[in-house]
Amino acid sequence: MCQVLVHDLPRARDRDAALQCIDGVRRRLLGEGLLTVNIDASPPDARDGDTIELQRVWTSDAAAYPIGGRKRKTLTPWTRQLLRGAQIFVGEGDAALSEVFDDHALIASLGLRAIVNVPLLDARGRCVATFNLLGTRPTWQPQELALVQLLALLATPWVLNAG
Repeated sequence: MCQVLVHDLPRARDRDAALQCIDGVRRRLLGEGLLTVNIDASPPDARDGDTIELQRVWTSDAAAYPIGGRKRKTLTPWTRQLLRGAQIFVGEGDAALSEVFDDHALIASLGLRAIVNVPLLDARGRCVATFNLLGTRPTWQPQELALVQLLALLATPWVLNAG
């Protein structure tokens, strides 16, 4: 897996190819699931407001979660932690997912039971995008969380510099 990341990722032609490479490694190491990447699409003058506009820029399942999909989020414990506080969010089990996500029924129908949202930070340390992994497992092990964060870190320049 390291060879794929060391050799193929730096040679990716664009964001899509880079994220496909990262997702391939993710699938081999963590199994089935859904990977999406969202950017903060809020107007610049509203970035510190009470509403956050997220737009999906990459997905491993375009049928269920198409690129370009948007979500409007208000300030909640989840948005404060992840989007404003730039801290990882781990949600485990159906109850945790239904508490945080409006689309929890779709998530459950895909057999997904746990999520890791990793903030992607700009040079000032602000969350400007999120790397979101849903898995079929009900809980995450510490080494799995570390791996997801590492993959998110590798994705960051491809997401932030894509235009």
